[in-house]
Amino acid sequence: MSTLKNLLISTFFFTSFACSGQKDYLVTITTEKGEIKAILFDDTPEHKSNFIKLAEDGRFDSTEFHRVMKNFMVQGGDVFSKEGLPPAEWPTIEAEIKPNHYHRKGMIAAARQGAGVNPMKRSNGSQFYIAIGKVYMEEELKADLEKLQPAFMQYVQLGSQEALRNEYTRLYKAGQFDSLTMLVISKREEIEHSLNLNLSKEFTPEQITAYTTIGGTPHLDKEYSVFGEVISGLEIAEEISKVATGSRDKPLVPIYMKVKVEKMSRKKIEKDYGYAYPKSN
Repeated sequence: MSTLKNLLISTFFFTSFACSGQKDYLVTITTEKGEIKAILFDDTPEHKSNFIKLAEDGRFDSTEFHRVMKNFMVQGGDVFSKEGLPPAEWPTIEAEIKPNHYHRKGMIAAARQGAGVNPMKRSNGSQFYIAIGKVYMEEELKADLEKLQPAFMQYVQLGSQEALRNEYTRLYKAGQFDSLTMLVISKREEIEHSLNLNLSKEFTPEQITAYTTIGGTPHLDKEYSVFGEVISGLEIAEEISKVATGSRDKPLVPIYMKVKVEKMSRKKIEKDYGYAYPKSN
């Protein structure tokens, strides 16, 4: 019995020591606006290893945040354009779209070509974006507007909905499109019941909490490979998203980046940046 007890104790201390000694890569993206710190997920290994290799080789350095949109995202890291590689020859990465990684504010995901030419949703081999987005009301979040809007137009044609039809017309003529959208959303359950349709999007309780408190870009979920997360300097990314832009959402004044990765104990990352690693990692 004492031998088994000693074995269990030894195993416990070995496991505890091993976990505390585990290291990870801390990513630092330096811009003139400040530094953004991030970690990359273990369960998206192709994207993680690709990003680390590009950073270690210095290939991200002097690339730009070349596409930025307020309340949406900031995109950069176009290594291959910088190196003069024709777009037809740009490497891609197999999609690693995981249900546990969604587009709450601060998540890092890979850019890609549209589904029309890229049905497998393969990621661009270097370009990434940081989700900014906005905070949603739960009713707004759950509404599947792509289905709800045509259903609403069908619904307001009913003779019993003259008042609703008139209100819709008034808001449209006044150009009050935000109010118009909220009017449509407010009628979702009523239309579902009347027309026997499902006009809702499904979210986990965790996603609902995140999108209604922190915010993000939920319409990108299940479409792009999310492979990392900003753990410090998210305000820098948000500041970049607000700069003046010109054609194709490109900043009028270039915002260059330098990217480095350094190994650091996970314990130190958690302590210094308040990040909690998933228990499965």
